[in-house]
Amino acid sequence: MFEYQPFLSRQSCALGRLVIEADSSRNRVAFAQRAEGPMSRQMSTNTLLGMALDATSALDGQVGIDLYWLPLGAGGNFVRLNGHIYEAIKARLDRRPVFDLYHSGLQVFVPEGRYTIEQTPVVDGRGQERGVVAEGPVGARWAGRFRIFRYEMRRWRDGVIPDIGEAVDSPRRLSDDLADARRLLELVPQIPILVWGRDELRTGEMWNSNSIIAWLIARTGLDVDSIKPPPGGRAPGWNAGLVAAAGEPSGSCAAHNAHSERPAEVIQEVRAFISADAAVLSQ
Repeated sequence: MFEYQPFLSRQSCALGRLVIEADSSRNRVAFAQRAEGPMSRQMSTNTLLGMALDATSALDGQVGIDLYWLPLGAGGNFVRLNGHIYEAIKARLDRRPVFDLYHSGLQVFVPEGRYTIEQTPVVDGRGQERGVVAEGPVGARWAGRFRIFRYEMRRWRDGVIPDIGEAVDSPRRLSDDLADARRLLELVPQIPILVWGRDELRTGEMWNSNSIIAWLIARTGLDVDSIKPPPGGRAPGWNAGLVAAAGEPSGSCAAHNAHSERPAEVIQEVRAFISADAAVLSQ
């Protein structure tokens, strides 16, 4: 289980710990006091009620999952230019119009705070400060030995998504349910560690940041069919994440097999690949 920092921890330092259980769907708060200091017995009922009401207020409109669509290369001309070249070539090969390319990120709100969920290049060795919970190789597995060829997956409390101001049709609220938000946060360290830029699952798309966001959304059990990029745009790698999620044995994700638009043989290959990969990582 993913451990959260205690809610209202600043108050607990001086007044003893307040254990709060909030249910936003019923707008109720249950609380109990644990004696953890000399001042804890001096807490009045009014103080406890006031703190509980503050917790309820924190939940209103601040529990859920938001999706952001960021133009590929936002804030960086080099990445944007490469993206345009890639899309122009891909569109020509596929004999289709050219689309705008998007990179996705999430913000997850729980009573303990706001978390940003995003895949980025590894920038230094201080990943813990950015909430990094996993790293993977870029281009080839052997290349992952070098930092420049690794990506990191962030579950960053009070973190930032760079260039979020350039997001299009965002944020999009995916869920207002606290259970969904907690489940998604718990899933982040469990992402498949696949090679960025490669199609190891033979889905027809390379594995990238969009794949991971799609995987998390699907594994959380949210309605992936209703999620589309902004008009005139596409999110490369998105379907790869859905196929990976559908190929893993799970109660909530088994239903996505019907929506993957991939033959049963591919789903079997996905399961075999992920099982083999997990065995290697566990050694």
